[in-house]
Amino acid sequence: MEKPFPTPSGWAWRELLAPVGLGRSWLWYHSAREIVSCRANPYQGSLLQDSVRRYLQLPADQTVLILHAKVAQKSYGNEKRFFCPPPCVYLSGPGWKLKQEQIKARDLGEAGFRVCGYMGLDSMGSSLMETQKLSFEEQPDAKGFSCAKALYISDTDKRKHFRLVLKLFFSNGQEIGTFHSKLIKVISKPSQKKQSLKNTDLCISSGSKVSLFNRLRSQTVSTRYLSVEGGAFTASARQWAAFTLHLAEERCPRSEFPLREGYIRYGSVVQLVCTATGLTLPPLIIRKVMKQYAMLDVDEPISQLHKCAFQLQGSDHMYLCLSTDKVIQFQASPCPKEANRELLNDGSCWTIISTEMVEYTFSESLACVREPVSPVPLIAALQLTGGGDVAMLEVQGEYFHAHLKVWFGDVEAETMYSDWRWLRYPITVPLLLIRDDGLIYSSSFTFTYTPEQSCIPGQQVLSDVPQDSDKLLDSIHQEFTRTNFHLFMQT
Repeated sequence: MEKPFPTPSGWAWRELLAPVGLGRSWLWYHSAREIVSCRANPYQGSLLQDSVRRYLQLPADQTVLILHAKVAQKSYGNEKRFFCPPPCVYLSGPGWKLKQEQIKARDLGEAGFRVCGYMGLDSMGSSLMETQKLSFEEQPDAKGFSCAKALYISDTDKRKHFRLVLKLFFSNGQEIGTFHSKLIKVISKPSQKKQSLKNTDLCISSGSKVSLFNRLRSQTVSTRYLSVEGGAFTASARQWAAFTLHLAEERCPRSEFPLREGYIRYGSVVQLVCTATGLTLPPLIIRKVMKQYAMLDVDEPISQLHKCAFQLQGSDHMYLCLSTDKVIQFQASPCPKEANRELLNDGSCWTIISTEMVEYTFSESLACVREPVSPVPLIAALQLTGGGDVAMLEVQGEYFHAHLKVWFGDVEAETMYSDWRWLRYPITVPLLLIRDDGLIYSSSFTFTYTPEQSCIPGQQVLSDVPQDSDKLLDSIHQEFTRTNFHLFMQT
């Protein structure tokens, strides 16, 4: 059953209806007359455009990054199988410091700026007893960091999937917003059966993100995660890094490193690339681990939470290994009775699990924000369809609602008829979503177009791209309005 998408109190509701959470939602094109009639004051629109221009010159973004595992093991009875690796939250961007200065200017002091948070499962309700409190600490790179180490899902929860919910607020009580993770699949325990590509739910594909951790003698307190600190690989008890796992060609030089598609199998040559820093390990052969032995003749697909080892390609039985907080190489011992096995030490046995990342970016620097910033819209893709009078830009993503308008740079997308010009060169402008109260949500997407040539008599042809940004943005505005351009946002 569909319900209206929740909106902050006092906001007017228009055509938009969508299921609560991540349902499908649309922002339809309005005619220019309808858009203008929605504005209370043309002067206010001019002020907003000036604010957007200041933002484009110096973006003061605030980013909330949530890292978490793609699967979670269910707890049974009184045991608590805490999520491993634990969900992590990073706060980054110059907008947080700017917000601090704004709060200080209101004489609220340093304590009023401190960011606090709670994280729990999406069905837990509002009780803080059912969630974990997060305390953020500033890292050397100026990012705020916190993790929820004590979250688990019990056997009384019969769901096959769930989401994490993060609630952030300032210590003065001002709510920042509510942020959701991606879907997490619930499993009872790691599969011990031979995996088949007929059921790929738990398989790991090339190009996906994974985390690696080591747990000595199966003790939770001894868990170490493969991470990157100070430009070097480390084994950290606090933080974990997500690595992109690529299939590589076995017989190619290391410098070329061509990538392959498909699911990862044991015996494959792979490359691990840190998603945050780009730091890369040398080509590795991934091996299945059984009872402290690396199995050299197994080629089945890898599954979630499997024990595995990473042999350095072309080396003399050398494996990726941790020693306290260092990452070293360990030389395995061939098994004299079974040539298809090599004996490892504890530090060479890793557990692999797929991970997800969701990033929310917004900017309060130029807005008079009284409501939480959530739901933060997430743009997944742009698709331009049709042409001429029926041209339509489809913006695909999540958390859209009727109080958002698309801006191309500092030009709000609307429809009208006017004279137009054309440029020979493609024009690229950033795509922003801006709420009615001026809150800016930036995105990693840009829109590039090359206007068709004009045949209007007496029209001047521009030989170069105008240096003035106003002229450039006017040109894209006129191109859209000339074609009676329609906007359509969909999730």
